[in-house]
Amino acid sequence: MPREKHDTFNMLDYERRYLSQGARFIAGVDEVGRGPLAGPVVVASVIMPLEDEEIIQGVNDSKKVSEKNREILFEKIKEKALAYRIESADEKVIDKINILQATKNCMRDAVNGLDIPPDIVLVDAIKLECNYPVDAIIKGDAKSYSIACASILAKVTRDRYMIEMDAIYPEYGFASNKGYGAAKHTEALKKTGACPLHRKTFIKNFVKDE
Repeated sequence: MPREKHDTFNMLDYERRYLSQGARFIAGVDEVGRGPLAGPVVVASVIMPLEDEEIIQGVNDSKKVSEKNREILFEKIKEKALAYRIESADEKVIDKINILQATKNCMRDAVNGLDIPPDIVLVDAIKLECNYPVDAIIKGDAKSYSIACASILAKVTRDRYMIEMDAIYPEYGFASNKGYGAAKHTEALKKTGACPLHRKTFIKNFVKDE
């Protein structure tokens, strides 16, 4: 993978702070898919080795990494991780309990289900109650290496799923828009209506009687 201009070592301030306070295992947590009109919300938690020689250069907020490099980093993160877990909530759960609660439930399950109990959990922005101390960091996926690693795990997992769903529901363009409200997607909603992947609470402005 070509070396990114971004220096991943600049994203270790939070991790270094907690390591200096005696933490051994630091979990990063992030979600992908709160905003789309269709598909699940996906959450990943991950505990990475934090020795300098183990840091994966190129890790950044998943939105700032190309799709090609995300795929490469995804495999490297899984290979190096001390522990990781990926959870998701589908459109039915999101419609039933709302997207924020669905996201929090996934985050809680992802953290509590780690094979290694973390000493501290770094999460992107969301105030989370779980079995461990939590530090909610605004724009954490761009500030914390651990959160960025979780962001990539969640993003690639969700994107792969939506690409698979594109083969089943090709009219919405899920392979390119991943369920977000792109023009092709919203036009298909207006013309064809919803498919089983759509969040009924999210598409009221596009589909009548949903």
